[in-house]
Formats: sequence, structure tokens, C-alpha cells
Amino acid sequence: MVDIPRPASVARKRGIRRVLYGSLIAVALVVITVGLSRLEPAAPEVDQGTLWIDTVERGPMLRQVRGAGTLVPEEIRWIPALTQGRVEKILLLPGTQVKPDSVVLELSNPELEVSALDARSELESAEAAFTNLRIQLESQRLTQEASTAAVAAEAKQAKLQAEADAALAKDGLIAELTLKLSQVRADDLAQRAALEGRRLAIASEATVAQLAAYQAQVDRLRGTHRLRLSQVEALAVKAGTVGVLQQVPVEVGQQVTPGTNLARVAQPGRLKAEVRIAETQARDITIGQTASIDTRNGLIPGVVTRIDPAVENGTVTVDVALKGELPRGARPDLTVDGTIELERLENVLHVGRPAFGQEESAIGLFRLTADGHAERARVTLGKSSVTTIEIRDGLAEGDRVILSDMSQWDAYDRVRLN
Repeated sequence: MVDIPRPASVARKRGIRRVLYGSLIAVALVVITVGLSRLEPAAPEVDQGTLWIDTVERGPMLRQVRGAGTLVPEEIRWIPALTQGRVEKILLLPGTQVKPDSVVLELSNPELEVSALDARSELESAEAAFTNLRIQLESQRLTQEASTAAVAAEAKQAKLQAEADAALAKDGLIAELTLKLSQVRADDLAQRAALEGRRLAIASEATVAQLAAYQAQVDRLRGTHRLRLSQVEALAVKAGTVGVLQQVPVEVGQQVTPGTNLARVAQPGRLKAEVRIAETQARDITIGQTASIDTRNGLIPGVVTRIDPAVENGTVTVDVALKGELPRGARPDLTVDGTIELERLENVLHVGRPAFGQEESAIGLFRLTADGHAERARVTLGKSSVTTIEIRDGLAEGDRVILSDMSQWDAYDRVRLN
């Protein structure tokens, strides 16, 4: 007797096997997913040859700041236009050695020349009128003196006559009336003499006052004439000092107004450096600090002499007086690099300055490990210098750290070096 399988039983067994296999596969997928999620991402590879790596050291650290600048003359003389005019000729070009009486350029101003002639004519007329007035007043004074002297003489004669009549009347030789008439006349002439004397004094004072008033007018016109002459002379623009002509910022035919800078003269042998330091680094700079100026043809020692109180375009201008001999080729407006020494720190941890990170801040740096990897470490920075920076916390002496820009690996705390 042969057994024939029942179709319903076979189908049920197959369904059970499918469910069992599906459950096993789902469980396996869940386990694999959970395991993969718990795995750390693989550390990315970084070419060590492209990195800047430095070692943390302990010892002295010289703090410095650096900035670009230019050499400028210590003494600069700008020659301004003293009057309005037109540039007629430029006689000297920049680079020429000049003396105080060297004529750099010539201006023209016909109206000013006419004004100078008018001022001279007015002055001569005033001087002639002053001379005439002085003569007239002197003549009047002499006339008054003569009149005063005549009255004084008559008064003296009348007094003598009255004294003589008094003596005769005492002896009864003349009448009493004659004596009284003599005394009256003597008194009258004495009063007239006193009045003439006062009139002479007043006339003298009036003469002095009139002459002083007219003299003031003459002096005013003389000053105006002198001013006009000086303005005409200033049309020939002179250097006014010994030095080298640096600039002539005008052109022939140009109209200039009073105060316009026509030329610049400087002494090339006396230069200083104007160094522009970033405002964030300039707060520790003080007058008297040592500096070094690199002219790209030699180093010149110097000392800080002035710090500009204002910030311009994010920098502070610092003046450095040069103490050494200038190298060949040093000249005004030459571009230089200046380094200023701030202080010397003793026995501090320090490392090369990283690509990113300011002083007194905290940053992340990759520290090299023994297994060929680099791990991110939280580092607290202290004071900084041009090429080094102080380590306050996060690193130890001998640690090797990556100072290059690692911003593209910000998502990783560990990288593998190859």
C-alpha cells in the first residue's frame, strides 16, 4: 500500500519554514545594524609630509610683535604756496640736492604784482604827506614859541617897571595912580605869559599826537607794501632748507591756492621707521622697547619713540628711531619689516604658533601618538610672540603637535598619519 502525501500538509510546512527563515534573516539584520552603529568611524588618513609639526618645549620665550612699515625722514619740510598763482616753471626735479636759497619752481600772479606797485605808490604818498605835516606842525610850534617868548619878555619888563615905580612912589617922586597902572600891566602880562606857555605845551602835545597817528598810518602802508613784496618774492618758491627734494606734486600750468603743498624736502641721512602693528598685538608696546628693522639689505637696531594713539585700518603706527648705520640703498619710503621686543618669559611651555588661535584663548590641536595617529587635545594658550606661543594647559613638554590648518578634519577627533 503506497502513502500519498496530502497537499495541505506540505503547504503548511513550507509556510512555516519561510516564516522561520524570514525571522532569522530579520534578527540577523538587526544585530548587524546595531553592531555597525556602535563601531567608530575609521580615522581618515593625512599625509604627514604636508603637515607642520612642532615639539612643545620648556624654557625662555622672547615675546615679539612684527609689522610692515616704511622708512621716513625724521625732518620733513613741506613748502606751501603763500599766495594764489599759476605754476610757470618747475626748475628742479625730485632727487636733487637743494640749499635754502634753491629755487624749486616759479609761480606767476600779475594781479599780485600790480597790487605790490599800488602798495608802493600809497606808501610813498603817505610818507610825503607825513613829511609835509611834520614841517607844518614844526613851523606852528616855532611860531607859538616865538609868541610865548615875546609875551614873557614883555611880562618881565612890566614887572621891572612896576618895581621901579614902587621905589619912586615910596619917595613920592611919582603919583600913586602911575604905580597902580604899572602893577596892573605887570600882572596882566604875567597871566598872558602863563597862558602862552600852556598853549605852547598843548600845541606840543597835539603835534606829537598828530604825528603818531599819521606815523601809524604810514607804518600800516609800509607793512602792506612789505607783505606784497614778500608775496611777489614768494612766487619764486625756494627750498628753505638743506636736503633732498623728494616731491613736486604740481604741474606746469596748474593753478594753486594759498596753503597748497608745492614741494617736499627731507634730509635723507636722518631716517626713522614707521611700523604698522595689528591693533590686537599693539597693546603691550611701550616707548623705549628695543626693535629691529629689516631693510632686506641688512638689519638696523632701533628703539620705540612714539606710539600713535589712533587706530587706522586695524593697525597702530609705531615710530622707531634707528640707532645703527643705514645700509646702502636705505632711502625714504623704502618698505621694511619691523620687529619689536615686548618681554622675555622665563621657564614657560611654548610651541610654534599654530595657523589658527589667538593668545589667551582655547583651541583644539592634534597631538601625535605612538601608534602613528594624532588625537585632538584641548589646549589653553597664553601670551604669544611672532613665531611662538605660550602653552598654559593641555600639553606637556615633549609633546608633538600639528600646527597646520586642520579645519577640514573638524568632524574627527583622531586622524591617521601616513
